[in-house]
Formats: sequence, structure tokens, C-alpha cells
Amino acid sequence: MATSTLTLPELDKRKKTTTQEYAYARLHHALMVGSIAPGVPVTIRGLAEAMDVSPTPVREALRRLSSKNALSVLENRRIVVPQMTRERFHELVSLRTAIEIYAAERALPFISEAMIDEFEKIDAEMDIAVDQQNREKLIVLNQKFHNGIYSANKNQVSMPMIESIWLQLGPFMRIALQHIGTFYTVDRHKEIITALHQRDLAALKKAIRADIHDAVGRFDDDALNKIIGPEMN
Repeated sequence: MATSTLTLPELDKRKKTTTQEYAYARLHHALMVGSIAPGVPVTIRGLAEAMDVSPTPVREALRRLSSKNALSVLENRRIVVPQMTRERFHELVSLRTAIEIYAAERALPFISEAMIDEFEKIDAEMDIAVDQQNREKLIVLNQKFHNGIYSANKNQVSMPMIESIWLQLGPFMRIALQHIGTFYTVDRHKEIITALHQRDLAALKKAIRADIHDAVGRFDDDALNKIIGPEMN
């Protein structure tokens, strides 16, 4: 990919945010929403030019994202989002399901009615994003919704693992959406919110599982062959 054609989604730079923090946040966001396609190489210089920063903060951001398995650094100093395979995809979905169900279970005792009110507001924003077909906003809000639930447990240590999985699935989902058109057929978030109100652990776990399945787990091997291609299996 030529550096002149590399574009990243804009991201507001908050006051007192360092250039290093900004570079990381913007690249993190770009990966989460799938703006850098799997297998397409980029360079530190190209990314720095795209963000109008020096190479140093970009290099540090890439190091951090590589440690989360979101990027691979090649011998020629080019960086790529790892290609997806059927086996890797199934592994990521299985891990995401197991860890997020666990995180939701551990968070349930800490979730207050005030928190649930905030989750309902996020879900309402997601409904608007769906109507507007604003995919990027939908992804950000979806992550905010789930992060809010799992992070209610102040003792949690699962979010870094969950975030790593989200980062690895993000670029693939951009390609997948070209085939399936949309994320959701049923609003599982409303089922999650109902389970939270009722303090129903079994219903919560069931809704979390269904939500992940509807988003990423519904791809069978035939569908993956069409998206990834048989040469990648």
C-alpha cells in the first residue's frame, strides 16, 4: 500500500493527550473498526504521514499493538494485520465466548441500576447507528456496552484479553460485512439488559453467548471459504 493512499479514521485528540497516546488511540481505533485490511502492508513512515506525527510515537504504538497480537512486524519493517484462517477464526470466537461469559458472570454482583441505565442509553444510541447504517459508530458503541459490563468488576483482569480478541477480529469483520451486510438480526443487548435487571445469571450468560454468535459466531466453514478463500484455509 502506498503511503499516499493510506487513510485512517479521524479521532478527536483530547486535551492533555500526548502524541504517543494519540498515535496509539488512533491506530487502536482503526484496527477495531477494520480500517486496515488483513495482509495489506503499511510502514511506520506511511502511518506517521497519515496521522501527521513523527515516526517515534507510531513505532511505540505498533509495539504495543503487536504485543496484543493485532499486528505482525515483517523483516522488511513493514507491518501487516495478520491474515485470517478458518482455524484461527474459530479459535478466536471460542475464546471470546468463553472469556466474555466469564467476565459477565464475575461482573454481575457489581452492576448497579444506575449502570444498567447507562447501558440502556448506549443501546439506544446503537439503535440509531443501525438505522443510519453507521458501522463505525456501531462498533465503538458495542465495545463500550460490553466494556462497561465487564469492567463493573473492579477486580477484573479479563479486559486486556478481550480487547486483544476484538482487535484481531476487527479487520476480518470489515471483509465479512461485505458478504453478510449487517451485524445483527436480533438485538441481544436488550436481552442482556433484561437479565441484568432481573439478576438472572443463566439468562445473562445465554444472552452474551447469543450476542457473540450473532456478531461473529454464525460463520460456518462454507461462509468462511467465501470470505477468506480456500487458499487461506
